[in-house]
Amino acid sequence: MTGFRTLLFKEVLRFWKVATQTIMAPILTAMLYLLIFGHVLEEHVQVYPGVRYTSFLIPGLVMMSVLQNSFANTSSSLIQSKITGNLVFILLPPLSHWDMYFAYVLAAAVRGLVVGFGVFVVTAWFADLSFVAPWWIALFALLGAGILGTMGVIAGIWAEKFDQLAAFQNFLIMPATFLSGVFYSIHSLPPFWQTVSHFNPFFYMIDGFRYGFFGQSDIPPLTSFAIVSIFFAALAGLAVRLLTSGYKLRH
Repeated sequence: MTGFRTLLFKEVLRFWKVATQTIMAPILTAMLYLLIFGHVLEEHVQVYPGVRYTSFLIPGLVMMSVLQNSFANTSSSLIQSKITGNLVFILLPPLSHWDMYFAYVLAAAVRGLVVGFGVFVVTAWFADLSFVAPWWIALFALLGAGILGTMGVIAGIWAEKFDQLAAFQNFLIMPATFLSGVFYSIHSLPPFWQTVSHFNPFFYMIDGFRYGFFGQSDIPPLTSFAIVSIFFAALAGLAVRLLTSGYKLRH
């Protein structure tokens, strides 16, 4: 386990050394979202009975921060290693593909959860939040961080330039995140877009996470958990397969 622990430590230290950029900046961004949307829509929108819009918004912002930062950690690490040429120092040691996968994804989860906790701490002052089902909160946070960390591994392996990685993030990750119900309930959408939202796995992560706070959601949490788990297993299988084959890594 020495190689796994060393790579995990290296990946955690990598983002921790620039915490102002990797932790503080996303927290500030989420704070701005809350101040703008909460101030404008607080008196005009009520999604769940008895739940203020600001209270509804906070879990979505927390989960969005977890997802985006988990993806950013693994994808940026791999693409930087490929471009600078230091990826060879990870490939030369006797690290198995499982060592690499778990080290990268766990480090991504650490960053995502740290940022998510920071967002919760600075935004919870603006609303009264309950914890109806804390186990669902923890479960969906961990699954979401693992899924986006895995997607970051896949994107980092596939991309050969920063603009390719940016395209992956701007045209897939960002739209899927913003159209997942962070700022609204899908029941407020027209029927067509409600149907489209059900094909977005990010929606189930955020909806299940929000259920843990209010005990209310658009989809039953067990359904969300089943869909998210299947999605995670499929992505993990693909990522491990790419690492095993050395696709775009060993040549």
